Amino acid sequence: MTSAPNFDEMTDPDGSVREAYAAFERWFSEEETGDLRQKAREAEEIFRLTGITFNVYGEAEAGERLIPFDIVPRIIAAREWKKLSRGIEQRVRALNAFLYDIHHRQEIVRAGRLPYEMLARNEAYLPQMIGVEPPGGVYTHIVGIDLVRTGPDEFYVLEDNARTPSGVSYMLENRETMLGMFPELFTQNRVQRVSSYPQNLHASLAACAPPACDGDPVVAVLTPGIHNSAYYEHSFLADEMGVELVEGHDLRVVDGRVAMRTTRGYKPIDVLYRRVDDEYIDPLNFSPDSVLGVPGIFDVYRAGGITIANAPGTGVADDKAIYSYMPEIVEFYTGEKPLLENVPTWRCSDPDSLAHVLDNLEDLVVKEVHGSGGYGMLIGPTASKKDIRAFRKKLEARPSNYIAQPTLSLSTVPIFAKEGLAPRHVDLRPFVLVSPDRIDITPGGLTRVALKKGSLVVNSSQGGGTKDTWVLEDD
Repeated sequence: MTSAPNFDEMTDPDGSVREAYAAFERWFSEEETGDLRQKAREAEEIFRLTGITFNVYGEAEAGERLIPFDIVPRIIAAREWKKLSRGIEQRVRALNAFLYDIHHRQEIVRAGRLPYEMLARNEAYLPQMIGVEPPGGVYTHIVGIDLVRTGPDEFYVLEDNARTPSGVSYMLENRETMLGMFPELFTQNRVQRVSSYPQNLHASLAACAPPACDGDPVVAVLTPGIHNSAYYEHSFLADEMGVELVEGHDLRVVDGRVAMRTTRGYKPIDVLYRRVDDEYIDPLNFSPDSVLGVPGIFDVYRAGGITIANAPGTGVADDKAIYSYMPEIVEFYTGEKPLLENVPTWRCSDPDSLAHVLDNLEDLVVKEVHGSGGYGMLIGPTASKKDIRAFRKKLEARPSNYIAQPTLSLSTVPIFAKEGLAPRHVDLRPFVLVSPDRIDITPGGLTRVALKKGSLVVNSSQGGGTKDTWVLEDD
């Protein structure tokens, strides 16, 4: 674990520019600051006109917000990306194998590598999925692996997003915006394309069609509706794939198939890319008061009449307590040591670990096991004494609800700030598509950046922004 000063991805400690950023730095130094500020304003207006917003819940100023976009790209060398890709693929294969196993023979539990209570007490574990064979054996059709960097060759997985990873529309719109505003940058830098993601997504989903499919697979995107925080992305992806965007009330079970309403009657769907949580997808099998899902869809799924992507129950893999076992999970299912490291993690359900965490709260990051979006967490080094006291009570009341990790020295990349280029902390969410015969990793992903100086929280809901992520081609 690095304890040295933050690693800056653009600049060496001696001030020299790293090779991946050399062409960008030459271009930037020749540009007029006023012109760049105008471009930054244009980018903001593009995002506003396009409707690239997200919803914030539970705050006085709740409502739609524009996600801040920074015009300085984050640049990753081809050599670095190759190493990352191998680690990502290994991890995704292990996640899929793990999800199959825990819903079938549970060999990892029998082998003593994972305590059974990690499943039994896990609210994301669905007993209804036991024995179910998802089409093509794929549980995690779309995966987002959150990565942080701490040194030249030090990457850590911060968390796994196997349920309904979001943000890919921002990756695509960020690139489209940069291509439109700075075409000369792309002629000077050989940047790998990301624009084929929607086509790859459609092909990957179609390759997971169920046994009942007859002819070309019919794919649709299921959204909770316009009030969902990620509705823009749902409609964007459906449009880019050329498929229907549907809500629960558009669907019904007809002759053992899930069908959508059209002007010509009901048409069967083969693959449903759902952006609705497990508990709401079927009021007959899960939450009975749900109005977002389709009554009986889970029975059709179990019978092989439809593919649901991602499969119900994949949220177990997002669990931060399960995350702490990922080194064992990777090794158990692949027979290899993990290529990407986990952040060291204390499970607060363990009395000794809890004691350590309580004694060191001011130095640690504490997260809810099922938390997301930067909510429900404590960042010890930046928390007030009052916040630490309040969090201590939460920990003592429900220790199994939390894990803790050391505060990493996250890498920085430059943003275009008032004073010019200024370093800010970032993470990276690469997007992975899984089908029965291949794993496709989009070169780059979504870089989230903490726009506040010194902040480690990159979530848009907590004041973070995004930037275009460039993976350079081999020389």
